Amino acid sequence: MTALLVLASDDELAVLGRQVLDGVLPKAQWTHRAHLAFAAWVIAARPDTVAARDMPGMIRAYNEATGTANTDTGGYHETITQASLRAITAFLSTQPDGMPLHARCNALFASPFGDQHWLLAHWSRGVLFSAAARRGWVEPDVRPLPF
Repeated sequence: MTALLVLASDDELAVLGRQVLDGVLPKAQWTHRAHLAFAAWVIAARPDTVAARDMPGMIRAYNEATGTANTDTGGYHETITQASLRAITAFLSTQPDGMPLHARCNALFASPFGDQHWLLAHWSRGVLFSAAARRGWVEPDVRPLPF
């Protein structure tokens, strides 16, 4: 995978997903796009999971496996995760039937959600990066989410 992740196949996406679950994806590759791809893979290709319920534990476990503490200032972030899951689910639902998942991920990367700052259109920086937002869901304070 390159620094700016572009997926070539569904198999490549599945490898990324398994690497995150196994806690072996190199930390330098755990980028915004990798987060999006992993979430899309969990949503679309893992019928054994409920993303909103299971992703927090998956991300926390990955963080711990790669030496990142889940604290009030770093590691897992509940509001970002849940908002991103809503955005990814909504985005995937707009893609053509039969489109391979890796192609839908690449389209997601090219969408406004591919910009890691998209959340700041809905939350002020202070609210989004607060300990409360990291620990639990905090409603947007700038503009409601459209989904």
